[in-house]
Amino acid sequence: MIIRRGEERDLTGINRLLGQVLAVHHSGRPDLFKSDTKKYTDEELLAILCDDERPVFVAADAAGNVMGYAFCVFRQHFNDNILTDIRTLYIDDLCVDEASRGKHIGRSLYEYVLEFARREGCYNLTLNVWECNQGAKRFYEGCGLVPQKTGMEKIL
Repeated sequence: MIIRRGEERDLTGINRLLGQVLAVHHSGRPDLFKSDTKKYTDEELLAILCDDERPVFVAADAAGNVMGYAFCVFRQHFNDNILTDIRTLYIDDLCVDEASRGKHIGRSLYEYVLEFARREGCYNLTLNVWECNQGAKRFYEGCGLVPQKTGMEKIL
């Protein structure tokens, strides 16, 4: 397995995994997430893959098949009234193919992204996890992440 920046040749594999993530979210919160759609058009995805402020990393096998990905976004608040201007790497999405789980691909991706954030001078690494995705919560807790804030709702 190799972990590298995502490229145009990875579109099919990334789209397949984006579909798996959508299915998990739709299953857990059908009131919020649509089914049978795409998070990004291919044009949007190609633009993201070329954007150094939104790096995407893929874990690929020897044949180049995408087994997992991590979509990231650099965040920094300059001259904010209350927030310091620390540089953060936010993991917008991390997914391992259902057929490849249990092989430590997710942990390898996370560790790769963590080291990337360190090299890029980030203060911290952040992400959000939906409450309906307990498996992801356990995974991130096992990687040493702790809650930073809690989003709450009341459905009306």
